[in-house]
Amino acid sequence: MTDLSRYRNIGIFAHVDAGKTTTTERILSLTGKIHKIGEVHDGEATTDFMEQEAERGITIQSAAVSAFWKDHRMNIIDTPGHVDFTVEVYRSLKVLDGGVGVFCASGGVEPQSETNWRYANESEVARIIFVNKLDRIGADFYRVVKQVEDVLGAIPLVMVLPIGTEDNFTGIVDLLTRKAWVWDGSDDPLNYEIQDVPEDMVDQVEEYREKLIETAVEQDDDAMEKYLEGEEPDMDTIKACIRKGTRELAFFPTYTGSAFKNKGIQLVLDAVIDYLPNPVEVDPQPEVDEEGNETGEFAIVDADRPLRALAFKIMDDRFGALTFIRVYSGKLEKGTNVLNTATGKTERIGRIVEMSADDRIELDSAQAGDIVAVVGMKNVQTGHTLCDPKNPATLESMVFPDPVISISVTPKDKGGAEKMSLAIGKMVAEDPSFRVETDEDSGETILRGMGELHLDIKIDILKRTYGVDVEVGKPQVAYRETITQRIEDSYTHKKQSGGSGQYGKIDYVLEPSEVGEGFQFESKVTGGNVPREFWPAVEKGFKTSMAEGVMAGFPCEDVKVTLVDGGFHAVDSSAVAFEIAAKAAYRQSIPKATPQLMEPIMKVDVFTPEDHVGDVIGDLNRRRGMIKSQEAGVTGVRIKSDVSLSEMFGYIGDLRTMTSGRGQFSMEFSHYAPCPKNVAEEVIKEAKERKANG
Repeated sequence: MTDLSRYRNIGIFAHVDAGKTTTTERILSLTGKIHKIGEVHDGEATTDFMEQEAERGITIQSAAVSAFWKDHRMNIIDTPGHVDFTVEVYRSLKVLDGGVGVFCASGGVEPQSETNWRYANESEVARIIFVNKLDRIGADFYRVVKQVEDVLGAIPLVMVLPIGTEDNFTGIVDLLTRKAWVWDGSDDPLNYEIQDVPEDMVDQVEEYREKLIETAVEQDDDAMEKYLEGEEPDMDTIKACIRKGTRELAFFPTYTGSAFKNKGIQLVLDAVIDYLPNPVEVDPQPEVDEEGNETGEFAIVDADRPLRALAFKIMDDRFGALTFIRVYSGKLEKGTNVLNTATGKTERIGRIVEMSADDRIELDSAQAGDIVAVVGMKNVQTGHTLCDPKNPATLESMVFPDPVISISVTPKDKGGAEKMSLAIGKMVAEDPSFRVETDEDSGETILRGMGELHLDIKIDILKRTYGVDVEVGKPQVAYRETITQRIEDSYTHKKQSGGSGQYGKIDYVLEPSEVGEGFQFESKVTGGNVPREFWPAVEKGFKTSMAEGVMAGFPCEDVKVTLVDGGFHAVDSSAVAFEIAAKAAYRQSIPKATPQLMEPIMKVDVFTPEDHVGDVIGDLNRRRGMIKSQEAGVTGVRIKSDVSLSEMFGYIGDLRTMTSGRGQFSMEFSHYAPCPKNVAEEVIKEAKERKANG
């Protein structure tokens, strides 16, 4: 029986380029998992093992690695920073107990770190902060601490102070012990000395130490009382207070260093063990019923209870399909059968492996608290619950955002079609925010994703990993349709052709519902004019019709249908007749309800050097952007705006040109808004042409 108090399931997350993967590499080298340190800029990082990751220097998939530090086992997940892959961050946070937020000492709190921080807050994940790249030009630890307060609205609990900065960064002072860790210039993490605090820092260290203890003792009334009476609590009490506050998200212990130069990582590892929760200390996962409502039962982290596990990621590699699983309670044993509550089918557990980035260590079993991968599972998808067949239960699933952009792909040669569909099938299983469908009119394969980079990389994987050469159509925006007026109407479906006929009459009201409420149906029929057993058929008829709007064929949303009256025939009425009546009623009434085209609006966060602010704002205005705010920082200006997705294609190239390659931006879906008349007309015209040519 493993001691779960010695487990830490943690994620490392941040903005693109803040140094997450390098930090993970340093952790692995310090914990003895790897002997040669791989560098991201050489394309050799252990956790970046996809070709596309090594080439672009970004992390696309979250890689899981197990490592040991001071008799504690850490399961570390290195997550992507790019906004198109936030679904990866989200699903990693779902199964983690704690996290390390990495911020760049010169870039500070960047757009993507904000999004990831928000996700972590929603998932209630305890975090420590690591301000990385302190050796970089423009690095300023104190500025980043201030940004954490101002931009993230969080309380950073400063645990260390840097000795020097930029080229002169040599070490850090641990405020609790009042000791300085000073590294020599060899870049070997083990070549350091523990010294007294440099004389010129003594006052500053005392000032920050006092702040640290004052904030910590607020977690314990007795310690607080003694402290106010002038008695400093002992080290164990202070650490217990910091641990409690960290677990309750009251504050976030904050460290600094340079992962690339191997400075400061040991203290971060110590903090993971000292302050982040073990699996038992985190609120247990709630169990839900078929509709997704909580049942009041929980998956308690205990190896002796029935099995409860969540599949949080699927990955295809040279060893076969890997399903990453977090075991919440019970044991997962090789050779046993488990029930997948989403499919209602049982699956046999073949090989269980512990991941060490791209290596596999075979295991016979895993237990509550573990994160492992199972090889060769057939019908398990992200978010599915695996449990004991004799004691079934479902864990709260994951909700993924709908894709906002699509492209069409066709294989260049005839033989490529089957190869392409197999490859895309695997890719869809791996990434729940990536969807595929076939255009019924043209027969084209349509890929849908979260942004241009997302789809770019999918095409790259298709071509290189799976060897499928494809022609790619131009990106299409996922528009929606809705109605703007309330309308009362009636429709009668009557068909008489020998034998029994069909009859169904419905009187109904169509009206716009609140944005984001989707399709709603209500019946107010009294007196049995439309018998109750036919109401679901009416609802189904309307609901299936909403998949295709009357303007340009995009899904119709945010419509409420109320069935108010109708009529039936004792012999000729049937569920089918009422379903047909509802479908025809949809086609008849939606055009009367003043339909409107809705376009996706994106939250765009641009960072630009000061000299180019005017150009960037002018360009965003030309793209129908609404500027929300401008914030001047030390290294440049952040401009936040809402811009229509259709205007953002190719933006990265234009931004680089405008800012001499120094601008950066991130973009995520915000909401749908009415499309301007001239844009709507163009979209409708294109849709009609596509249909005519289909």
